[in-house]
Amino acid sequence: MPFDAGANLAYLRGVPKREAAMTHPDPKTLDRLLDTALPHVPFSGWSPETLQAAARDAGMTDGEADAACPGGGADLAARFHTRADDLLTERLAVSGPLEMRIRDKIAHAIRLRLELAGDKEAVRKGIALFALPHHAPRGATLVWQTADAIWRAIGDTSEDVNWYTKRMSLSAVWSSVLLYWLGDTSPNHTATNDFIDRRIDDVMRFEQAKSALKTNPVTRPLTELTGALLRNVRPPRHRTSDDLPGKWVTPAD
Repeated sequence: MPFDAGANLAYLRGVPKREAAMTHPDPKTLDRLLDTALPHVPFSGWSPETLQAAARDAGMTDGEADAACPGGGADLAARFHTRADDLLTERLAVSGPLEMRIRDKIAHAIRLRLELAGDKEAVRKGIALFALPHHAPRGATLVWQTADAIWRAIGDTSEDVNWYTKRMSLSAVWSSVLLYWLGDTSPNHTATNDFIDRRIDDVMRFEQAKSALKTNPVTRPLTELTGALLRNVRPPRHRTSDDLPGKWVTPAD
């Protein structure tokens, strides 16, 4: 019998066997559950009750819903977030290369991502969920993934430490913009649009300060030393290896 490390680890964490067997649920099933869950989220949040109601509305058994979302409502909340990221990537790919400055490309992508964010109350409930200590690492990962999606969509090709610094800066911008947007009641979110411009201006000033340090005779030796230490830093590979321990690979005929 093939060894499935994901299923065994899930079982050791106390997940029933029927749930552990499906370590990679069908995305269409997950989206189907998400669509039926959204009307319940404003009232019950991303909770087990919402997952049960979504399963009932989708004509699924509780076992099928649990198998699709072994992490419970948090899996639905995460998919709610990543689906908007996927739509952003698709929209920007269709529009093609933007003839804009980098800062304007970022601002455009952030505004588009907000348009795709969906219901504010669902977003607010998701932020509350991922602010809990046991969900915080996953929430931070989702923010990072949004920043990465934006940078890749606008054509970033960094292959050094800048890959990380760009995403760190944009993660901070996206987090602050999202919180501001949730409380914005201005017509057409004009206040949020102005806030986006101010936050990106802050980042641009920081980047200018970094460049100034590299040309300043006093600080240049330090920046050169730092650059030498970080010269071999590379971004992570997006493709996972197929020969990791515990991963079943079907033998060739």
